[in-house]
Amino acid sequence: MGSSLGRLVQMLSAGFSNQQQAFDNPPLYAHILVKFRPMPQLQPGSLLLEQSYAINPAAPYRIRVLRAERQNGQDGDKLIIHNQALADDQRFWGAVDNPELRQQIQLSDLKPLEGCAYQVREEGGGFIGEVEPGCRCLVERKGAVSYLVSRLELNPQGMRTLDRGHDPQTHEHLWGSLAGPFEFSRTDDYSSEVPQAWLQAWES
Repeated sequence: MGSSLGRLVQMLSAGFSNQQQAFDNPPLYAHILVKFRPMPQLQPGSLLLEQSYAINPAAPYRIRVLRAERQNGQDGDKLIIHNQALADDQRFWGAVDNPELRQQIQLSDLKPLEGCAYQVREEGGGFIGEVEPGCRCLVERKGAVSYLVSRLELNPQGMRTLDRGHDPQTHEHLWGSLAGPFEFSRTDDYSSEVPQAWLQAWES
C-alpha cells in the first residue's frame, strides 16, 4: 500500500477547480484553479503550487513550493507540509504547466515561511491538514498584517480549503470566507509524476 507520506504526495499531485461552487454561488465564491506538481530536482516531497482565478490563470495570486515530509516524534510519526515562497516569484508564473520553466526552480530560489507549516493527519481515506499553532504565519493583505488560520481537507475526489486572517493583537477575524470552505473537484492527475525514488525511500 505504500507509506502515508507517499499517499499524501500522490493525492496532492493534481489539479483542482471549484467551478461548480462558483457557478452555484457567484456572489460568494470566485472560480479558482489550484495545481500541485512534483519537482524532482528539489528535495523529496517538493511540489509547486499555483493558485489563480480562472479568468486569468497566467497570473497566479499564490505561487509556493511545498515540501511534505514525515517527522518522527514522541507521539509517533507526523506528516508536515512546509510552506516556502519563491524569490522574485513572477519569473516562475505558469511554471506549473511549463516543464522547462519548472525545472529552473532551484533550492536557492526558496524562502521558508516561518510558522506556516501544515500539520497533517491521515483520516478516512484522505488527509486533513491545519497550519501549525502559535499564530506565527503572518501575511500582508491590503496593507495590514494578519496571521493565517488555514485548514485543508484532501480526498480522492477533491479538496476543501478554508483560509482566514486574524489580527495578531486582538485575534479579530479580518478576512477570509464567511460562507464556508472552498469546495474543489479534481480536474487533473499528476500522481504519475511523483518520482519512484521518493516513494521507495519513504517505504523504507
